[in-house]
Amino acid sequence: MKLNRYTSLSKVGVLAFLFSLTIGLSAWTYYEDPIPTGSFQLVYPANFGNRINVPADNPTTKQGVYLGRLLFYETALSAGNKLSCSSCHRQEKAFTDGKALSEGVDHVLSTRNSMSLANLLWTRKFFWDGRAASLEEQAATPLSNPHEMGQSLTISAQKLSRIQSYPALFKLVYGDTLINGDRIVKAIAQFERTLISANSRYDQYLRNAYQPNELEQKGMALFNQFPQPEKGIRGANCAHCHGGAKTYMELFHNNGLDSIPKDEGIETLTGLPADRGRFKVPTLRNIALTAPYMHDGRFKTMEEVIDHYSDHIKQSASLSSFLQGESNEIGGTSLKLLPEEKKELIAFLNMLTDSTFISNPAFSNPRLRIASNK
Repeated sequence: MKLNRYTSLSKVGVLAFLFSLTIGLSAWTYYEDPIPTGSFQLVYPANFGNRINVPADNPTTKQGVYLGRLLFYETALSAGNKLSCSSCHRQEKAFTDGKALSEGVDHVLSTRNSMSLANLLWTRKFFWDGRAASLEEQAATPLSNPHEMGQSLTISAQKLSRIQSYPALFKLVYGDTLINGDRIVKAIAQFERTLISANSRYDQYLRNAYQPNELEQKGMALFNQFPQPEKGIRGANCAHCHGGAKTYMELFHNNGLDSIPKDEGIETLTGLPADRGRFKVPTLRNIALTAPYMHDGRFKTMEEVIDHYSDHIKQSASLSSFLQGESNEIGGTSLKLLPEEKKELIAFLNMLTDSTFISNPAFSNPRLRIASNK
C-alpha cells in the first residue's frame, strides 16, 4: 500500500513538473520556437554609413534582441505595472506617443516631448539635451525616473526574477540566470538598435525604385537648397541640419522658438549662455507620424512647423547661425516661403514615411501576437 501510494505521488509530481515546465517554456517562446541565437546581422543601406555605435561590452545578438523586445513591452518594469517603454514609444507612431508631453506612473507630465526611436544605431548623444552618451544610459533614465516609469532598476530586476520565463531567458543571453539593472538596459538597447527605418519612398527614390511626382520633386529641391535671392534661387534651408540619407545630423541648435527660452536646453549641462535653448536636431524620418513637434510639442502640424521657419523665427543671442539672415527676398529678415512652396515641402516630407517600419512584426509587441493566435 505504501509503495503504491508513493508511486502514485511520484507520478503526480512528475506530471506537475512537466506541466510547469511546459507553461514556463510557452511563457517565453512568444513568437519563434526555438528562440534564435547567434550574432544579429544589422542590415541597412550603404548610404547610411558604417559609423555605427555598438559598445564592445554589449554586442548585438539574436537572443539579446529577443529579450530586449520583450522588456521593451514589459509593464513589470514600472511602478504598479502600469507602463512599459512602448507606452511613450508606439510603433504605429514611429515610436513616439502622439502627445506634447507624456504622462508617467504618477500622472505627472514629462518636461519634454518623446523622441522617435528610429535609426538609433548611428546616434551618439541621446535625449533633447544630449545628456546620455549611449542607448544603455538612455534606457536606464526613464525606467528609474520617479515621474516616468518610477521604479529602481533593482526592484525591476527583483520583479523579473519572480516571473517564470525571465531567468531562463537571461541565462540564454548572458550565460547565467542573474537578472540586474545593467543586463536589463543592455537587452533593451540591443532591441532598440534594430529599429532601422530605411524603406520610405525617399529611400526608394535614392535607390532608383521610385519616381517622385512634381510636387515631391519641387519640395525635395527646396529642402536641399539654401536661398540665394540675388541669383533668383529659392530655398527652404533645411539640409544644413536635416540633410543626408538619415535626415538628421548630430547637431544641437537654438531654432528660434523663443527670444528668452523657458527651457535652457543643453545650457543646463554646459553652463554656457551660448547654449541656451539649444536642442538636439531630430530625424525627420516618419515626420508625418510623429506630431506634435519640437522639444515641448508646441506645434501640432507640419504646416505650423514650416510656418515657424518661414516667418516666425525669434531672435536671441544663441540663435543658430544657420537661421540668421536667411531669406528668399533681397534684404529680407525671414525665409518667406510662398504658400505653394510650403505645400511642396509637405509633399516631400510625406515621402519620408516608412510604412514597413511601423508595421514590421519584428518590432511589435510579441505578447499581442501570441494573444491573437489563441
